[in-house]
Amino acid sequence: MQTVLELRRQRAALVEQARAILETAERENRDLSGEEREKWDRIMADVDALKERIDRMEALAAHEEDLRRLTSAPERPEPGHAGRPTQDEEREAFRAWLRYGMAGLTPEQRAVMQRRYAELPPEQRALGEATGAAGGFLVPEQFQAQIETAMQAYGGIRQTRVTVVPTTNGDPMPWPTANDVAEAGELLAEGTAVAEADPSYGQVTVGAYTFSSKLVRVSVQLLQDSAIDIEAWLAQRLGERLARGTSRYFTTGTGSGQPQGVVTAAHVGHTAATTNAITYDDLVQLQASLDAAYDTNAQWMLSKPALVAIKQLKDNQGRPLWLPGLAMREPDTILGKPYVVSAEMDGLVANGKPVIYGDFSKFLIRDVRGVTLLRLQERYAEYLQVGFLAFSRHDSRLLDAGTHPIVAFQMAAA
Repeated sequence: MQTVLELRRQRAALVEQARAILETAERENRDLSGEEREKWDRIMADVDALKERIDRMEALAAHEEDLRRLTSAPERPEPGHAGRPTQDEEREAFRAWLRYGMAGLTPEQRAVMQRRYAELPPEQRALGEATGAAGGFLVPEQFQAQIETAMQAYGGIRQTRVTVVPTTNGDPMPWPTANDVAEAGELLAEGTAVAEADPSYGQVTVGAYTFSSKLVRVSVQLLQDSAIDIEAWLAQRLGERLARGTSRYFTTGTGSGQPQGVVTAAHVGHTAATTNAITYDDLVQLQASLDAAYDTNAQWMLSKPALVAIKQLKDNQGRPLWLPGLAMREPDTILGKPYVVSAEMDGLVANGKPVIYGDFSKFLIRDVRGVTLLRLQERYAEYLQVGFLAFSRHDSRLLDAGTHPIVAFQMAAA
């Protein structure tokens, strides 16, 4: 099996091949021929495939290390929780419940799962009052960690440097903002009183919207097959679905009755001259529209069509704007800044916003701790299937005190 470093070297060689094709056409002052275009597209598809493979390998290594730290931590009984089951006992009871339901548990395992149910907030317990039939339970930490891994891997916006705030409940969370950039210190003459200048204060309220994974139906045969790690299989499916659902709203949500998306909240920093093309000058203008205070920690988020177009651009000295990362965990860059590709963003279409740029740490994602999992045993009994349904609660808001930490590139109107 190839190492990450070997894959990065292979990818760099392919990039050089693609660059040579473009440079040949430029030297001859012509467009790419049909054969050259086909070859360039094929090479870049291989480059993108290698990038996805490298990202998966590096993300897996990082999450495996996190899980090792989680599962190897010594069990420390909490004060006032004498007799509380260990993590291993909770996980064993949870796995048995996934496969067999409450009827298939030992008395000890049943007591563990009843404790998990009792720890649910009242509004989540209301999702399934009869725990034996509806089966609503707060999932153990290990299962939650696997779901969070899937959400990180497939979440798009979560791969940026966003600020993620986990909370134990879903109460409205006020977040203060202050804008003092218009004020500066003053030079005082002798005997002169100082002037007053209060900052402009504001407040952003972060809520907690409920998301579901939709039903996942699993055959009884699969549940009974001990060779299948049903816990990991379910966590992956449920986590991916929740990630895709939340990512859509974290990116383009209106903020009214749903999370506020980062693209929706971003200030338009530059508008293109055309409806379907990006130029080097466009990206320079977008970068220049961001306040310098946010530029140090800035990165790009863009759609796949925008990335394809940018990979073919060069600056005024003939240097490519897009460069692949060669060292271990070194990201690819556009104009020296890392980027994340989002499937939720616009392509190169009229009025679309295919690129945003800024300090994503000013974008806040709230995760309410505690994923609720329902096991629907009777609903699909005639099909010899069991339904599983996960619920989680989230919100997102841009913390913009008035100086626009994230700016958007908008295509021209039709």
